[in-house]
Amino acid sequence: MTAAVLAAVLGTVLAGCSSTGGKRAEERAAREAAAGGRAAVNTPKWTFAMVTHSGDGDTFWDIVQSGAKQAAVKDNIRFLYAHNEEGKEQSQLVQSYIDQKVDGLIVTLAKPDAMKAVVKKARKAGIPVITVNSGSEESKAFGALTHVGQDETIAGEAVGDELNKRGRKKALCVLHEQGNVGHEQRCDGAAKTFDGKMEKIYVEGTNMPDVQSSIEAKLQSDKGIDTVLTLGAPFADTAAKAADQAGSKAEIDTFDLNAKVAAALQDGTLGFAVDQQPYLQGYEAVDLLWLNRYNADVLGGGRPVLTGPQIITKDDAAELASYTKRGTR
Repeated sequence: MTAAVLAAVLGTVLAGCSSTGGKRAEERAAREAAAGGRAAVNTPKWTFAMVTHSGDGDTFWDIVQSGAKQAAVKDNIRFLYAHNEEGKEQSQLVQSYIDQKVDGLIVTLAKPDAMKAVVKKARKAGIPVITVNSGSEESKAFGALTHVGQDETIAGEAVGDELNKRGRKKALCVLHEQGNVGHEQRCDGAAKTFDGKMEKIYVEGTNMPDVQSSIEAKLQSDKGIDTVLTLGAPFADTAAKAADQAGSKAEIDTFDLNAKVAAALQDGTLGFAVDQQPYLQGYEAVDLLWLNRYNADVLGGGRPVLTGPQIITKDDAAELASYTKRGTR
């Protein structure tokens, strides 16, 4: 591979660290795919596998995969994906890829205790590992090259600050996946900086009717709640329906962004969203693994490569709507 090609690839990675550069990288990658999906490099066709804690039907991970697959095309990578929301099963999926002798692994650490041993097994087998989305605090200790995502505590603190700006007094934080340390960090971070009162409610995230009824019942029993904070984009719409059924005027805010959330921000159904740029998480994870395999590069200097948080309001939603519709934001 020529130095010019390497420089171009490195430029793409570094551009992804800024909002303008990230958009240009996405658009350039999209043009390459439209031109036939040809690789931009002549390195071997390495196999990278991503294993996440996603439940079935979670559209957030569709966006992560979209970014990962686009980078895989550019980097001449065979990309594999598997998921399970249970920590034990997720670790077993990782072990299966270790047994297949993949060339790189991307994993989430939502349930870090269940993943610690298998990540160390991967490293012992000589397989480079990058953690993504969840697990920024555990990533380095487990032996990963770096972590790509947002710091969940910092993201939560940003929410608390935003709620203060909006004059909110009592918020309900809806946790849809018990045992997910990142979700706890979001709620706890928000409570830390929020001047009002923050309560938690645990719901079964795979059962949307149950989610709606649980939120609705809470809003009916406590008229003082003026904010509902959901921890994933698919749950924002459900929370809005619950508030409507309960006759509550509570503002609905959410973590994560998709086309529905962008539209709801524009029409005022939602107050704000916290974007962690999932497309960028998938794209950069694959690209950084490729750079490590090819050139022993490591980004972050022992610290996470942050993709968020970014507070998105009605003023921002129109600009991002086209990106959410194509599945890259």
